[in-house]
Amino acid sequence: MTADHAGDSTQKSVQGHAEKQTACTDSDALPSSQCANTVTATFDNKGVLWITWANNDHLYVQSSLDNGVSFSSPTLVNADPEPVIAKGEYRPKIKLDAQGNIYLTWTNKLDKPHSGNIRFSRSIDGGKHFSEPVTLNDNLEIISHRFDSLAVGKNGEILVAWLDARDGQTAKKAGQTFEGSSLYYTWSDDGGKHFYPNKRIAAHTCQCCRLDTAINNANLPVIVWRHIFEGGIRDHGINRFTDWSTPGDIQHLGHENWKIDACPHHGPGLSISDTDSYHAVWFSNSDTQQGLFYAYSNDAGEHFSEPLNFGNDGASHPHVLAVGDRVMIVWQEFDGSHNLIQLMKSVDAGKSWTKPEVIAQTTEMIDEPFLISDGRKFYLSWHPQQQTYHLKPIDE
Repeated sequence: MTADHAGDSTQKSVQGHAEKQTACTDSDALPSSQCANTVTATFDNKGVLWITWANNDHLYVQSSLDNGVSFSSPTLVNADPEPVIAKGEYRPKIKLDAQGNIYLTWTNKLDKPHSGNIRFSRSIDGGKHFSEPVTLNDNLEIISHRFDSLAVGKNGEILVAWLDARDGQTAKKAGQTFEGSSLYYTWSDDGGKHFYPNKRIAAHTCQCCRLDTAINNANLPVIVWRHIFEGGIRDHGINRFTDWSTPGDIQHLGHENWKIDACPHHGPGLSISDTDSYHAVWFSNSDTQQGLFYAYSNDAGEHFSEPLNFGNDGASHPHVLAVGDRVMIVWQEFDGSHNLIQLMKSVDAGKSWTKPEVIAQTTEMIDEPFLISDGRKFYLSWHPQQQTYHLKPIDE
């Protein structure tokens, strides 16, 4: 698949767009990822590409043996339709374990504004069939359980974390105030057959920013999120689990001291390399430090390097991926006429970086860009809305 749109006449472009719009709103049309607002991708340990996307209240999964040139027919995940939230930082997730079992999470939109449930399904037959979806949040009030993050351990452990409004709801019923949301999680040690009761990682988190979870070399989860620190400071927190049942202490990641009584809708990203170096990216707009930031840690997250400020004005939604000493960062920018995807590379574990370069652009609206790897090469995963999903190999 190619990201080159040159040579399409305006007439063909408009006609094609109209045809896709019609197909995407027709419940009888064949399901297509072109109709999805988001496409989430990952590789399994055999180099097979897997994607998941939602359309018309259904979630689908496809695989590709040729790095996205062609795909299998879509497999339906949820037989019963349900509103699936799939927009920006608010998207279905897909991960596989070493045995090739496929795990999915997503948010089911409920009747009240900003409310939802965290849903889970799995396939143990290579994506041919998926289990009936289950709700992972054990609080079933029609309130916010949203912005899920999915991670799979080396032995098949599954951890799902999300932002949860139950503590704020309890406080409200008691006539008390509660700032922000809370960060909750559950986990499974039997491949998703059962999940342990929900536990809280942190109270007072930002309500509408994505989380990110990575697995360290000790095979334990590490979570980053936007936290509400004392004084209304909405910087980022990091938590390293001491075991799968026990979160650690909340630590400060980045110290921009951004005081804001609102949610910026910009969550952090985290990647942990096979050498156990931590690489984090985030956004801030404090009085003294604005834009995108990157930092690394070589002591398992105890301390991070002086943050590197990168990107032009308006840069947003960074994503980082590390494999050994190779690290890459992608993010979005708008130059007045085109949506740009920018890239920086490092070959020395984040100590030095190449100059930013544009690796994809379009006049269409785009989904957020992500980096994925098959263990050897890096790929850009991106999706112009109402167009074909793109997987682009990145030259190193």
